[in-house]
Amino acid sequence: MTDRRGLLIILSSPSGAGKSTLSRRLLDWDPSLSFSVSATTRAPRPGEEDGVHYHFMSEDGFKRDVAEDGMLEHAHVFGNFYGSPRAPVQTAIDEGRDVLFDIDWQGAQQIRNSALGQHTLSIFILPPSIPELHRRLVSRGQDSDEVISKRMQKSWDEISHWGSYDYVLVNDDLDRSFDDLKTIVTATRLRRLQQPALVEHVRKLQGEFEELS
Repeated sequence: MTDRRGLLIILSSPSGAGKSTLSRRLLDWDPSLSFSVSATTRAPRPGEEDGVHYHFMSEDGFKRDVAEDGMLEHAHVFGNFYGSPRAPVQTAIDEGRDVLFDIDWQGAQQIRNSALGQHTLSIFILPPSIPELHRRLVSRGQDSDEVISKRMQKSWDEISHWGSYDYVLVNDDLDRSFDDLKTIVTATRLRRLQQPALVEHVRKLQGEFEELS
């Protein structure tokens, strides 16, 4: 048994709030932390590797895994299935390694309701303002005006679920938000539930105490 059980760290936010940047910083901060590789039924795109970018599966195989509780969360998006395989996450948790999830509120809810839900840490990232959210999306230069408009329309639905998360960070300063994120992760790793070795340590202390009596 390891000294610590791993965490399922969930980061969610509307597009442009800074979730991806904070995720990258978190992975750089602790190399032992791994990013959950999703499974999908869509075909690989040029340059994508199985097991690195996605676990590519047949639709029948994906549905079978869902039926056998092999997916922590899953969704049907634009004609394809996406999900988070349970087995590699379970292995990481048992070995004391944290797994990072970049998913929306629906996926977060499914994971919290899963068999591993007690080991989740969910964090929602809010923008400082809606105009600032729009500015960030425009300044990225990645999307057309139409796509930005769709992202903005979707943002309020995502923001409206902020209350279901363990922690909420207003990302008005990236460095400060990252410091807060590290503090949250560090503290949650010390939860009694995440430290199975404590039981044996307390028994040892009890034995030592009885020897002195």
